[in-house]
Amino acid sequence: MKTKVLFFVLFGFSLSTFAQEEIKVEKYTAHNKGKFFVSWGGNRESYTDSDVTFKGKDYNFTVDNMTAHDKPKGWHLDYINPVKMTIPQTNFRLGYYISDNYSVTIGVDHMKYVMTQDQTANVSGAINLPITDAGSIHNRIYNNTPVNFTDETFLKYEHTDGLNYVHTEISRHDDISKFLGLPNIDKVQINFTEGLGLGLLYPKTNTTLLGKDRHDDFHISGFGASAKAGLNITFFKYFYIQGELKGGYINMQDIRTTQSKEDSASQDFFFFQRIIAVGGIFRI
Repeated sequence: MKTKVLFFVLFGFSLSTFAQEEIKVEKYTAHNKGKFFVSWGGNRESYTDSDVTFKGKDYNFTVDNMTAHDKPKGWHLDYINPVKMTIPQTNFRLGYYISDNYSVTIGVDHMKYVMTQDQTANVSGAINLPITDAGSIHNRIYNNTPVNFTDETFLKYEHTDGLNYVHTEISRHDDISKFLGLPNIDKVQINFTEGLGLGLLYPKTNTTLLGKDRHDDFHISGFGASAKAGLNITFFKYFYIQGELKGGYINMQDIRTTQSKEDSASQDFFFFQRIIAVGGIFRI
C-alpha cells in the first residue's frame, strides 16, 4: 500500500513539473496568431534617374534623366522626439498576425527625394511666360537642350516633407533559429521575413519653378508598389529589432508644384531602401 501511495505521489509530482516546464516554454514560444505589432525606424534611400514633366498655362517641358538623392539625418535624437519625428527619414508600421507565419500591416515610409541641384540635364519642350514674370528669362524652345540648374532660377525640386508612401503590406515570417543552431530559442529568435506592398504617394513637394510661388501642402500624387526582405531578432517574444532591404516603383502623375492648380508635374522611378526598426508585439 505504501508503495502505491509513493508511486502516485511521484507520478503527480512528475506531471506537475512537466506542466510547469511546458508553461515556461510557452511563455516565449507561444503562437503569434491574433497578436498585433508596431515598429518605428529610420532609412536611407537611393533612386533611379527620372524624366520629370512640368506643365502649366505658359510652359510644357521635360527634364530628362533627373538625378536625385535622399536627405539623411544620421544618428539623431529627432527620431524619438515627438515634436521633430517627421524631420528624419522614418518608417512606421502597425500590423496584425493573421496566422503564425503571415501578417498584414499599414504603414508610412517617410522618404525624402531631393533633386541634385548641381547637375546639367537635357530639357525638351517650350517656355513662353509673360515678360513680366521672373522666369521669363528662360523663355525659349528646348530640344534636348542642356540646362545647368545650379543657380535654382530655373528649377528647385524636392519631396522633403516628404516622399510619403502610405501603404499596406502582407508579409511572411519564418523562424530560422534552429537552422542557425541557437542554444536558447525560447528567449531569442531569428526570423526571416519577406513581403509585398501597395499604396499611395502623399508628398509635400517643395518646388521653386521659374520663380513662381510654391505649393506648400500635402497632396495625393500617385501610387507605389514594393517588395521587401529582412531579418528580425525577437527577444522574449515581445520586443524586436529588424533590418530590411526594400525596393519599389513609384508613379506620380499629379504632383502639385505652384499655387496655381493649372501647374503640375509628373514622374516615375524606382527606389531602394535600407531600413532599421525597433518594435513590440502585443495582444489586445
